[in-house]
Amino acid sequence: MPGLEICKILKSDPATRQIPIMMLTAKAEEIDRIVGLEFGADDYVTKVVLRIGAIMRRADTKEDEEHLAVGPIVIDAARHEVSVNGKRVNLTSLEFKLLRTLVQRRGRVQARDRLLNDVWGYESVIDTRTVDTHVRRLRKKLGKAADVIESVRGFGYRLREN
Repeated sequence: MPGLEICKILKSDPATRQIPIMMLTAKAEEIDRIVGLEFGADDYVTKVVLRIGAIMRRADTKEDEEHLAVGPIVIDAARHEVSVNGKRVNLTSLEFKLLRTLVQRRGRVQARDRLLNDVWGYESVIDTRTVDTHVRRLRKKLGKAADVIESVRGFGYRLREN
């Protein structure tokens, strides 16, 4: 049953009318918020569902994701190590997480906003060069192998599939 229906039923019954209701949803449009509050919700929180999903995906790491490889780059997630052509590369925790995210989503363009959310945990859209700065540092550390990270002008980044 949809959350709005549950809210409507609870608020229309005198026995449950006083129960506080907080809607946790991915629907962030203003009209969705208005409808939720009109149906009796006491509060309406957005993006929580998306954040919970991201956390669950990270917690549900599959065995085949423990060792990721693209070209000469090999990621050993269990050891938190990256190597290029067999030589270990020292990455910061955020650089490691950024590279791993790009490798896991290879071939798909990743918007800066999505990377800020998934790698840094930033929920709001903010104007920042954080992603660009970290990609630049990551490319420098990867050396010649860095050409697998493509810039998608005005949008974000993609890791080449080959």
